[in-house]
Amino acid sequence: MEQEKILITGANGQLGSVLVGRLQEKHGVHNVIATDLRSNKNFIGIFEILDVLDLEKLSSLVLKYKITQIYHLAAILSANGEKSPVLTWDINTKTFCNILETSLINKVKKVFFPSSIAVYGKDAPKHKTSQNHELTPSTVYGISKVAGENWAKYYFENHGLDVRSLRFPGIIGYQSLPGGGTTDYAVDIYHKAINGNDFECFLAKNMILPMIYMQDAIRAIIELMDAPKKCIKIRTSYNITGMSFSPEELTLSIQKFYPNFKTYYRPDFRQKIAASWPSSVDDSCAKKDWNWNPLFLIDDMTETMIKELKRKDKI
Repeated sequence: MEQEKILITGANGQLGSVLVGRLQEKHGVHNVIATDLRSNKNFIGIFEILDVLDLEKLSSLVLKYKITQIYHLAAILSANGEKSPVLTWDINTKTFCNILETSLINKVKKVFFPSSIAVYGKDAPKHKTSQNHELTPSTVYGISKVAGENWAKYYFENHGLDVRSLRFPGIIGYQSLPGGGTTDYAVDIYHKAINGNDFECFLAKNMILPMIYMQDAIRAIIELMDAPKKCIKIRTSYNITGMSFSPEELTLSIQKFYPNFKTYYRPDFRQKIAASWPSSVDDSCAKKDWNWNPLFLIDDMTETMIKELKRKDKI
């Protein structure tokens, strides 16, 4: 069997920093090439500085390392995206087009592209939003992800490029700090709790959103990319989810460990973004096509987050 050679863009981000390690375990440290705009002094393995808008540099790395799979994670997230809409479009869309063209020219076998529940608009059903519901996003982040999904489908149908994608809900993990997403309150809140601080939430207390724990998110990527090609029926992006909860429900979960912990609610512009998204999504297609199944629910996640963050504080 041919040894896979993996290129990851946005490797310093919330998702990338965890996925790199998992792919190194799976394929070997020297078969995974991590890239980002800035170096990471703590990184173990092969790291290259890369601006994915630079098509020539991207192509040279694909050739240099004989890349067979690309995981394209470089992006500007929802809340930060509203501050710089045109830049967000360039980073989220033009970079993906560069990935697709480079992959096609250099015969890369598989490409992974993360989409988001932000592709849905305010008119979508709030509960169990279906895989095939109309996509009318209200943020430039969501607009860029819809475009990416359609580019992925186009390159598969017209060029046979095996592009696979997941529509992620909010991703919660202990490995990195919040990165500018609307759902990032659900990461920051744990840091405040273990440090003995109360939390000021930028969403309303009853704002229910779909979420997924990092371990499940990484496993979903691996399982999707490992699935036989014939099993991948959806060439835009698969809905997946782990759980849905509100800031108030998350606070109650944390209070099982820190009874005196308090959350204060001061909704800002991110509340409007969150209100345009579903409170839960239907991921039955992922379950049927490649046997997706989440393992973590809210209290399992809270217990693990607190344990791991306390452990990191002691290192």
